[in-house]
Amino acid sequence: MGTADSSGQGQSFNVTRKMATSLVVVRTRALRCWLNAAGSAERQYHACPSASGCMRLSPVKRSLQTSPFTYRQRQPKLLFLTVGRYQSTTAASQVPAVAEALVPPDPPPSPLATSWPVDGAAPTVTDVLAPTSELTLAELGLGNGTPVGIVQNFLEFLHLEVGLPWWGAIVAGTIVARCLIFPVIVKGQREAAKLNNHMPEISRLTTLMNEAKQSGNKFEFSKAYSELSLYQKKHDVNPLRGFLVPLVQAPVFISFFVALRKMAYLPVPSLQTGGLWWFLDLTAADPLYILPICVTCSMWAILELGAESGVDNPNLRMMKTVFRVMPLIILPLTINFPTAIFTYWTTSNLFSLAQVGFLRIPAVRTKLRIPEKIKHDPSVLPQQEGFLKSLKKGWRNAQTAQRLEERERSIKQHLDRAAKGPLRQTFAQNPLQQREGASVEPSKQKPKQPWRDTIG
Repeated sequence: MGTADSSGQGQSFNVTRKMATSLVVVRTRALRCWLNAAGSAERQYHACPSASGCMRLSPVKRSLQTSPFTYRQRQPKLLFLTVGRYQSTTAASQVPAVAEALVPPDPPPSPLATSWPVDGAAPTVTDVLAPTSELTLAELGLGNGTPVGIVQNFLEFLHLEVGLPWWGAIVAGTIVARCLIFPVIVKGQREAAKLNNHMPEISRLTTLMNEAKQSGNKFEFSKAYSELSLYQKKHDVNPLRGFLVPLVQAPVFISFFVALRKMAYLPVPSLQTGGLWWFLDLTAADPLYILPICVTCSMWAILELGAESGVDNPNLRMMKTVFRVMPLIILPLTINFPTAIFTYWTTSNLFSLAQVGFLRIPAVRTKLRIPEKIKHDPSVLPQQEGFLKSLKKGWRNAQTAQRLEERERSIKQHLDRAAKGPLRQTFAQNPLQQREGASVEPSKQKPKQPWRDTIG
């Protein structure tokens, strides 16, 4: 009886061992096939001539990574079959240990599944080199120590260090420059307001001085000039200060204009994609001509509103009349300029219009100590003449002044000759000779007037 039981237990153990051995062999073969497939995919990846071909292999690699042969997650149910045994426990404990030892480790993540973008598109050379491909202005031969170079370096700082696009750097640089010269604008408004308030008396003294100059009366001219100088000094008024704002703004405008023109005509490569909306290329002209028209209209508005002075300066009225024609002349000459220049120009003009609106607020004028403008009676002010009449009057005054100068020069030359040479006859007939030759008939010739050559 004991022999039969022992033989039955031995047969059961042999069956279990054969089943475990068969299962290990099957899994070993499956693992070998899986490793061969993975190695083939890896060799095809390294032999791929382009990134696009490698991308076509990435799904194969990913499918191999998610192979159904996940040994740790699926355990064979045959290993859990219970077999009745008495004293022999060694074989039963060794079978699971051998099966776990033969389970392969998880493969490392493939670079094909982690190195490509999420959308599945392979990176191009431009995408890889884009962060380091932009050249500095110094490498392009720009950005020296001149005013133009200083403007270029400042714009490059706003673009590279601050991170603004080129159109934003130009707008921000323009606003910073206009804010720096804002104190000069305030000073110009103060002087223009004072000049306007004292204009009647200044006009009267100026008229007296001009009349004395035209008549050649040096005494009256000196008197009127002295009175005008004392009056201006007493009230701290100087008409020449009205030209302070244009003299300060002109170098700034020219520096920005030349700096952007050089950058656009070189061109700086990043400027070709640094625009906005319809003018993406800042090195090209505006295809819709919107910016040139905006510059022309804003320039007209600035001249009409007196955005830079805030007061109608009489000394600038003639210049203002001439400038009214300039926008029509400038438009066809500048219509094909790069949009980088028009970006600066438009921003500067819009800043000027916003500035005049800000400086017309009474509280702001009081805070900045700008005098209030006095409205004078038009009868006490000099009458404004037309452009052609002003030119004719100026031409006549110039001719009169030239004749007076020639007369003074002629008198001086005759006096110099009279002082150095022999005495000249200054009478028509010698009375002594008439007494000696009284019987002589009077001459029928017209008496000479030699003194006329002396006084002219």
